[in-house]
Amino acid sequence: MPAMADTCFSRTLTYICEHNEQGALGIVINRAVDLTLENLFDQLEIPCNNSDPKNLPVLFGGPVQQDCGFVLHQPIGDWQATLSINHELGLTTSPDILQAIADGKGPEKALVTLGYSGWGPGQIEHELSQNDWLTVTASPSIIFDLSPAERLPVAMQMLGIDLSSLSGEVGHA
Repeated sequence: MPAMADTCFSRTLTYICEHNEQGALGIVINRAVDLTLENLFDQLEIPCNNSDPKNLPVLFGGPVQQDCGFVLHQPIGDWQATLSINHELGLTTSPDILQAIADGKGPEKALVTLGYSGWGPGQIEHELSQNDWLTVTASPSIIFDLSPAERLPVAMQMLGIDLSSLSGEVGHA
């Protein structure tokens, strides 16, 4: 919501990957950092033989473990450390997926982030009850087929809302 005071989450679209009694884990999918996948491969000394993903932006996934990479991808595949989110999507933290992407053998669709977003038990439910967040059904086409800047406005359109028409001010009767 526009009144979100936390600058980490202001104007973000966050995909919730896991939500259970222990809390929630999500990935911000619309905030690029000043790093491309090619730069990341260079920093990690991963030779890149695949020109397709080189200019893809790396995203700010959230404020937790910003020094770790997270790859949201489709299909799930068979990687060393993958959380199966549903029958279509996986979240992988092992470097074998980055090497596979660099070799052109990675998943069909992938989004690379640094960090993730985490909530303790009951925290996200409390934030939802306070109207801190709007919710929309996840769409792989929004996640993978749009640029980071296009994702939030398109998700808001799914709710019939123009983001520019929302105010951060609260009215009182």
